[in-house]
Amino acid sequence: MTIDTISESTQTSKHVILKVSSLSKHFKGLKAVNNVNLSVKSGELIGIIGPNGAGKTTFFNLISGFLKPEKGSKIMFNGDNIVGKRPHKLAKLGIARTFQLVRPFKFLNALENTTVPHIPKNTYVSSSVLKNKATWSLIEVDLAEKKNYPAFILPHGDLKRLDFARSLAVQPQLLLLDEPFSGLSHEEAFRVERLIRESNNKGMTIIIVEHKLKILMRLVQRVFVLHEGRLIGEGSPQEISNNQEVISAYLGSEAKEYV
Repeated sequence: MTIDTISESTQTSKHVILKVSSLSKHFKGLKAVNNVNLSVKSGELIGIIGPNGAGKTTFFNLISGFLKPEKGSKIMFNGDNIVGKRPHKLAKLGIARTFQLVRPFKFLNALENTTVPHIPKNTYVSSSVLKNKATWSLIEVDLAEKKNYPAFILPHGDLKRLDFARSLAVQPQLLLLDEPFSGLSHEEAFRVERLIRESNNKGMTIIIVEHKLKILMRLVQRVFVLHEGRLIGEGSPQEISNNQEVISAYLGSEAKEYV
């Protein structure tokens, strides 16, 4: 399924693509995620915010299969419970993610890095086909001119876009972005913001964890707020900026400046 195909299908049908119920994860008594219930419709652009240690990355790790939740938790993706499925299985189902710390194969060039997620298991695909697919992924993130550059010499902003390209390579229905604007200059952040908007406009469902609230609040349609593992707020950026519990726990007196 291509991104354009996703766009055509989601324009005609907005269904609940992700629903979590009683989602919990404990680490030696610490409730990193504590009985979270939420749902996301296909084609939505969602933000998740909260202070450090609120459970945001743990939430992503649970959704993407890097952690297994507590008994009784449910993670429904397109109507199927995906609890217990490994990350590579979830990628085949249509869930991809990036990480706060970009982890490319540093001695491979940008094209080779992007080729890796295109390689199917148990199926032969010619190197020319893989190269063409990887090239198109780099074109989508405006990085094709650096396709022969090894990852270790790319600046941080380019690495963020390379990570985005690698995620797009699996043609996800749901993309989880963990702090995509972290460490970026204003110009670099603008380029990543444009990539996110373009992908969402083509129908991709995107959930973003981010601390840069000004850029996040102008980008997303809805916001979930986590605090000490609990979901304490949900709504539009404007509604969240007026939520007194969220203001007390996270936004503080500058809440109005973020919308």
